[in-house]
Amino acid sequence: MSVRVRAAGPADFEAVGRVSVAAYEADGQLKGEHGYAEMLADVAKRSGAGEILVAVDEADRVLGSVLFVLPGTAYAELSGPGEAEFRMLAVDPAGQGRGVGEALVRACVGRARELGCRAIVICVRSGFAASAHRLYARIGFVRVPELDWSPVAGVDLFALRLDLGDPVQ
Repeated sequence: MSVRVRAAGPADFEAVGRVSVAAYEADGQLKGEHGYAEMLADVAKRSGAGEILVAVDEADRVLGSVLFVLPGTAYAELSGPGEAEFRMLAVDPAGQGRGVGEALVRACVGRARELGCRAIVICVRSGFAASAHRLYARIGFVRVPELDWSPVAGVDLFALRLDLGDPVQ
């Protein structure tokens, strides 16, 4: 299967929302959550805060998506000056294990480099998405415990960071 990453457009939003909710649901991350499924489904809203990237197959079907943001934007949680961040990485449960998530992460890393960022940061939920944790470690993300946080009781988020070196002048 060939995977291509591109910017999402409004015509993709319904598929992005559907895939996002399905992926988080399949991983058990929406049990007992209040409102996160609605946030995942509201792709139009998050599109105004950053760049939504989609991974598509040869037929241009959405296989996964991610939101790439910069510090100070509505969905940025950890990023500071000179850093980028991505959120809501989701891969269709039927297509997991085929490199879709890795393609999306690498696209975010590439975008951060294009923008001259010195690092990219993310939050991962403890105890969930073991395959995502392995992917991030393989790419070189390292834990930054001093940035760990909890948005609501029972949801513990670990901070990860990938150093991109000094920005290109």
